[in-house]
Amino acid sequence: MQREATTNYEQEILEDCQKAIGYTFRSPDLLRAALTHASGANTRLASNERLEFLGDAVLGLITCEQLFHRFPDYQEGDLTKIKSVVVSRRTCARISRQLRLGDFLFLGKGMNVHTDVPASLQADVYESLVAAIYLDGGLEAARSFILAYLIPEIEHVAEGAHGGNHKSLLQQVAQREFGATPQYNLLDEKGPDHSKCFKIAAFIGPQRFAGAWGRNKKEAEQKAAMNALAQINGQPVPFDGD
Repeated sequence: MQREATTNYEQEILEDCQKAIGYTFRSPDLLRAALTHASGANTRLASNERLEFLGDAVLGLITCEQLFHRFPDYQEGDLTKIKSVVVSRRTCARISRQLRLGDFLFLGKGMNVHTDVPASLQADVYESLVAAIYLDGGLEAARSFILAYLIPEIEHVAEGAHGGNHKSLLQQVAQREFGATPQYNLLDEKGPDHSKCFKIAAFIGPQRFAGAWGRNKKEAEQKAAMNALAQINGQPVPFDGD
């Protein structure tokens, strides 16, 4: 349960918060400001609203940098879609709850301390904390704090964004590396009409990549694209075409 800002609680709250987030502030006043909701501040400028503004920018920078290096084959549109989810207010609020930041908020007496902290306040205090760590320890400290919780979010969102569409990814790689669009050729088929299997291989220009079997042509093309991506990257193919 969140506690009101009183002199009896303040030091305890700051210490508990630093333990929860795994970061010790050189300037505890920055942490105090990050945890101060407008209702618990003497003036709006003394609340965490300005830190929230900065934290949003720092969070966006670190996320974009991570996506840029982590997914070299993704186009700008793909990266933008992932970023929009990863740094959404919903994600920020979820991470805030994982860190129990709502327990450490300094709230005014008019705030109901017997109910859960609203998601909007959870997201606000997380962004404010990002800014406070950035100002206190620099970009590396902020990066470590952000990525400790954001990498699983990035991986989850990225997986859903591409949805296993390896043909789309192969097309991006082929156009960038070879200046050509992949083609998929049927090499073989077997089985009765009601239960056929198909063997398909991807071609980029004259180069043929390892074929793969699938229960339908769509599945075979996806597997063929995965084989092609593996070969381009110098890795063993995941599907045997024999």
